Amino acid sequence: MAKPAITRVLVTGGAGFIGTHTVRRLLDQGRTVLVLDDLRHACGEPVPEPARLVTAELSSEEATAAIRKFQPEGVIHLAAQGGVSRSVRDPAGDARVNVVGTAAVARAAVDAGCRRLVFASSGGSIYGRARRLPSREGDREQPLSPYGAAKLACEGYLGMFRRTFGLSTCALRYSNVYGPYQDGTGEAGVVAISIHRLLAGEPPRVTGDGEQTRDFVFVGDVARANTIALDARTTGACNIATGRGTTVLEVVATLCRLAGQPGGPEHAPGRPGEVRHTHLAVERASRMLGWRAEVALADGLARTLVSFRERQGRQAGPGATAGG
Repeated sequence: MAKPAITRVLVTGGAGFIGTHTVRRLLDQGRTVLVLDDLRHACGEPVPEPARLVTAELSSEEATAAIRKFQPEGVIHLAAQGGVSRSVRDPAGDARVNVVGTAAVARAAVDAGCRRLVFASSGGSIYGRARRLPSREGDREQPLSPYGAAKLACEGYLGMFRRTFGLSTCALRYSNVYGPYQDGTGEAGVVAISIHRLLAGEPPRVTGDGEQTRDFVFVGDVARANTIALDARTTGACNIATGRGTTVLEVVATLCRLAGQPGGPEHAPGRPGEVRHTHLAVERASRMLGWRAEVALADGLARTLVSFRERQGRQAGPGATAGG
């Protein structure tokens, strides 16, 4: 394996769902990794060794000092407060975590001599009610939620850091990421939430009529995109998705079949600020990063279900059997 161009990497949110997969991939590539995470959204898996963990808020003096001391060559900035509904309830709190935290990390990275910053943005929320599908990076951004507005604001800050301070920045606009270690007890992540309910013997719950479409991309593919972008020279926004839309009802039906549980989902009221239909164009990622999603949806859903079952069995202890 060729030596990566960037060897010292800071991963914010590295104890979370996407972060854990990304840190493991970085370590497999022989890189030195520092994880900065306040652990509010930790996925429950230990931070992989030999990565070091600093537990701190992004905008704290402790975080700034840790970044300056580590002197990363590159940053993969994944830490964020997720959830459209949460952002609608508390837009100011969402902005404090997501926008202020991003500005603080970028400033500390510049002061530490960092060359490259890869940012986890959101293609699912930034484009809003798109005039055409699939959404392309040059399309008009019109977020419907404070969460999407915060991600767009972060991209604006990173553009400023690129122009003013020479920090090479790339915003990866993820579609709907799913896979092992995602939180199945929160408000976001229909795959994880549905599996969590299925393994508890409960029917999945769908908001609205379930005919809304999403572009579901497997977390392993996203982690691969993160590490590729770290070494690339591409700047600006880049969609990370499959390029295909699938209804929520289709995903839930597949999970029910895989779990061997007949019956339909429960329906709950739709959420304000939620986009009805979205999927993203992936040509720029292919052209500029040499990246394409490799895991088919059915395969990814099966892998995720197996992972959740195995984890449930470990948590239940010796001699216990997982549900489903």
